[in-house]
Amino acid sequence: MESVGGEPEQERVRLEAWGEGDLWLLRRVNSPEMTEHLGGPESEEKLLDRHRRYLELDPGRMYRVTLADGGETVGSIGFWARAWQGGTVWETGWGVLPEFQGRGLAARAARAVVQEARAAGGPRWLHAFPGVEHAASNAVCRRAGFTLRGPVDFEYPKGHWITSNDWRIDLSAG
Repeated sequence: MESVGGEPEQERVRLEAWGEGDLWLLRRVNSPEMTEHLGGPESEEKLLDRHRRYLELDPGRMYRVTLADGGETVGSIGFWARAWQGGTVWETGWGVLPEFQGRGLAARAARAVVQEARAAGGPRWLHAFPGVEHAASNAVCRRAGFTLRGPVDFEYPKGHWITSNDWRIDLSAG
């Protein structure tokens, strides 16, 4: 899209609550390309378990990310409670389908999920834990206003340890 003056307009995104019919999206983001920094694809059984958890997530919520104009699904994002360093925080994670990457949609979805987590109440901090080598996800954190706290050893999925960056944003501010 182009706006007046030749500057590209930012595509707006909308977060839609995860629904029963969203298993197809979970299967799409389970590709080797999309799970390269997460330990690889999960089995169908694990995907079905994940889908059930997404539907029942409380506290927290999962979303399908859509383009505000047109409603096309571009990925997923959510937030959930996590025990972290002696307390409870919100954690967030996302995936944008390959054909929609590189357009800033993940950063806009991350800013939107910050607002959702803030509105939900609960923990003061929202954290994201992208692998230190995952340049795109670290850039999303930076663009979405998170503050880098530094590298940490992080288990994801269960049994798979990676060195992640710990990014966080204060939900009590703003």
